[in-house]
Amino acid sequence: MIKKLTCISCPIGCELKVYMEGEEIKVEGNRCPRGFEYAKNEMIDPKRILTISVKVENGFMELASTKTDKPVPKKRLNEIIGYVKTLKVSAPVKRGDIIVKDILGTGANLVATRTVLRKN
Repeated sequence: MIKKLTCISCPIGCELKVYMEGEEIKVEGNRCPRGFEYAKNEMIDPKRILTISVKVENGFMELASTKTDKPVPKKRLNEIIGYVKTLKVSAPVKRGDIIVKDILGTGANLVATRTVLRKN
């Protein structure tokens, strides 16, 4: 199997060609070792940082932006998004607050990236 990828490990954005035969992976086009690791992970178990908003009750804003503090499996993104859409947090929410620890057993925490103050 041959797959073309653009490496996102650094700003260079190397165009990669990944050859996968069984367990063996060969990568062409990477300018550094991070490109090989990125390609290998993309082929075996792709992961992404999830950024999503959470509903806030009694806040000056209806939503607080959040993100996972580490990448989560790409194949579980829809499941995680569905879960986060059901959440409501009470204001105040401070940037850096953990909204959900170990979200759905992924090992990643959902963390607020914006402060939302409480309405008086």
